[in-house]
Amino acid sequence: MKLFDLQELAKFSTAKPHRELIFDSPNLRVLNFNFEPDQELPVHSHSADSDVALLILEGEGVFTGGAEELPARAGVLQIMPVTQPHGLKAKTRLRLLVFIAPTL
Repeated sequence: MKLFDLQELAKFSTAKPHRELIFDSPNLRVLNFNFEPDQELPVHSHSADSDVALLILEGEGVFTGGAEELPARAGVLQIMPVTQPHGLKAKTRLRLLVFIAPTL
């Protein structure tokens, strides 16, 4: 069993989004991203048979990559196949957890 204090992962950088790998196994990868306003995770996709879940822990932004931008705010969870284009743009300081299963 592993226990993580997500408050300890609230690190930010004005140069680029802060990215930290929290957990990695063949079955699950968990990453923490912290964005300052206007920073983004560029729209991208992967050619793998996996799913990705994006959970907003704090802040506001927009999910990008689909036919339209969708609101991203604390408590919102987006889940999709990793083959589907996905990204995020922060409007405020924003914290994001990314889950990929199985691992790419």
